[in-house]
Amino acid sequence: MTSPTKAEDSGSAAVLDPELTATTDVVKGEKQPEGRSPGQLMWQRFKRDRTGVVSACVVIFFFLVAALAPVISKLYGKDPYTLYAQEPDYPFLLDDFAMPSGDFGGISGDFWFGVEPKLGRDVFSMLLYGMRTSLYMAVLVTLLSVVTGVIIGLIGGYFGGRVDYWIGRVTDFFLGFPQQLFFIAFMPVVTAMFVDPQDETPTYLRAVAIIMVMWFLGWMGLARLVRSSVLSLRDREFVEAAKVSGAPPGRIVRKEILPNIVTPILVQATYILPSTILTIAFLSFIGVGFVEPTPDWGRMFKVGTDVYEQDPMFLLFPGAALVIFVLAFNLLGDSVRDAFDPKTGR
Repeated sequence: MTSPTKAEDSGSAAVLDPELTATTDVVKGEKQPEGRSPGQLMWQRFKRDRTGVVSACVVIFFFLVAALAPVISKLYGKDPYTLYAQEPDYPFLLDDFAMPSGDFGGISGDFWFGVEPKLGRDVFSMLLYGMRTSLYMAVLVTLLSVVTGVIIGLIGGYFGGRVDYWIGRVTDFFLGFPQQLFFIAFMPVVTAMFVDPQDETPTYLRAVAIIMVMWFLGWMGLARLVRSSVLSLRDREFVEAAKVSGAPPGRIVRKEILPNIVTPILVQATYILPSTILTIAFLSFIGVGFVEPTPDWGRMFKVGTDVYEQDPMFLLFPGAALVIFVLAFNLLGDSVRDAFDPKTGR
């Protein structure tokens, strides 16, 4: 029996082609599952994390309150600067020892969180504007530190060699500074460069000095993290393919490397911001940050430690607000990390 010829084989294939086409058409007619981008997968994982969702809602609430502080204060009818104990409408707001005369620090329908000892200012308004000051400052310092750390880390990690060596030595030099002592010692120097010691330092200049000093010492950790991530990526196949195709280094870094290190950058930023808020509060607490009459979390803690035996309620609201915000932001950072990388999930 003779074997089938090539023509017969082609004919058989031609006969089967309509069936294959029909089957393919049926499959195409069915609803195929849609592919999801990494961002969509991350968002779905994040939505399933109740801790992360609650933490995100708390953080958003704090930022909304800080942004709307002037509006809330106007509707509330109080501001953080007026000495209400000296107003004729509140003649008995403070007692003979300059402490709130009412119960629980003077809490009432007119003063929701009580009044400040000695001066009689409204605690609720002070907390609103104190949150506004701290959060705005922390966001700006975090953005500057993240951008600086990412740029320096990308340059050192991608180019390597002597560039990486000298960037590493500069980073080590800045890491050698004792940050807390440097803040205490350098803040008066920065302000004295622009203001005569006999004059009062403007609030905006104090804010600029705090931002500059914290930015100066806040980028090194992220730079090292980005550098190590870039070192693990620069010899990968897709980067080598981009180099062979003739892409310039700027395009390779921007299109190939940077999108692959967004996760550690974002997670690290969620840890930098609450740490920055605590540092700003610390500077005001020790007297080298914001001073009277600027509302600030750290300054409220300073006043509270002086009167906590007579009026412990004054520390309750700013302390609770700071703890809740820092805890929520740290939990949010953990949830974002787990959403980007489910292998590290809790």
